Amino acid sequence: MFGRREFLVGAAALGVATKSSAAALSGGAADKAVDAFLEAQPFQGVVLIGKAGKPVYSRTVGFADIEAKKPTTLGTPYVIASISKWLTSIGLLRLAEAGRGDLDAPITRYLPDYRADTGAKVTLRRLMSNTSGVPNGFATWTKAKPDPDLFKKTFTTAEAVKLWCSGDLAFEPGTKFDYVLTNWIIITAVIEAVTGKAYAEAMTELVTGPLGLTRTTPIDPPDIAVSYRTLEPPVRRPNDRFAFFAASGGYASTAGDLLKAAHAVFDRDFLPPARERELLTVGWPDQNYALGGRVKTLFTDGMPRAFAWETGNAAGYRSVLGHRFDDQTTVVLLNNTSLSQKAMDEFAYALFATIPPWVVG
Repeated sequence: MFGRREFLVGAAALGVATKSSAAALSGGAADKAVDAFLEAQPFQGVVLIGKAGKPVYSRTVGFADIEAKKPTTLGTPYVIASISKWLTSIGLLRLAEAGRGDLDAPITRYLPDYRADTGAKVTLRRLMSNTSGVPNGFATWTKAKPDPDLFKKTFTTAEAVKLWCSGDLAFEPGTKFDYVLTNWIIITAVIEAVTGKAYAEAMTELVTGPLGLTRTTPIDPPDIAVSYRTLEPPVRRPNDRFAFFAASGGYASTAGDLLKAAHAVFDRDFLPPARERELLTVGWPDQNYALGGRVKTLFTDGMPRAFAWETGNAAGYRSVLGHRFDDQTTVVLLNNTSLSQKAMDEFAYALFATIPPWVVG
């Protein structure tokens, strides 16, 4: 029996529960927060805290591959799931800034074969904010026609839009929030139509290349952490997906790449100020949702502070990219053990609470 106690003891013996820091964080408070979380939750993965894009604390726990006894490292890539939406939204805003897209134009401008009656009402901004009204035709279709070999088949993005993203609107655009995959399949089709390139190639040119995200890719790299359903015993959890799922949740990345991206987008001038405001303007307050991600107000040092809050949840992968705007601190969490997203968020909150006041500059 591969129990929780044996897992932690074995990991420590192999040197895979490691830590390093470039600056002491409040007398070991970050270590205490990590230790407390490990006592309560079967976390394994990467913890990284940064200031102005530079790591100030890191810790790795457990294994990227339990069966192979392959330890987690700071450079281990994980599927980042819905943080992919944030990256995709940055790409769309760069296209808009270049005059190659209008977030408020009907999608039929870019997809002339899309049905005219609903396409005239749906815009990129509605898709990016998950308020489009486009129904989740993929879920409906797969429920009605279960197919264990579905992910062995090949569909183009255009075919996916026609099959699963062209149903009658579930509600008038802008009147409800509905976090559905189909919004992002249509966005993928628009990016491909506007650029004349495959989504992955377009995103490399628009986002990951200019940001220098060398370990961020919509294709799983060979050293990716394994997705687990349980640790006791270790049971793997498949993460099957099509290429046109990438915009919604298909990217893999590392903690270092996510820290670099947060600093460039939120602290520097990767996007012009007006476009950054668009990215961070909450359009659906109940969900704290802006364009492709969330902006939260959290109490730190007894005061309300604004944070960008990107999260990802797919198969056994869980991720958090939290960034505090006023002092440029970032927390990145990557995990592969099917934790609840609520637990991951609370872990990130606890880590932010350990960070001493910083002077920006």
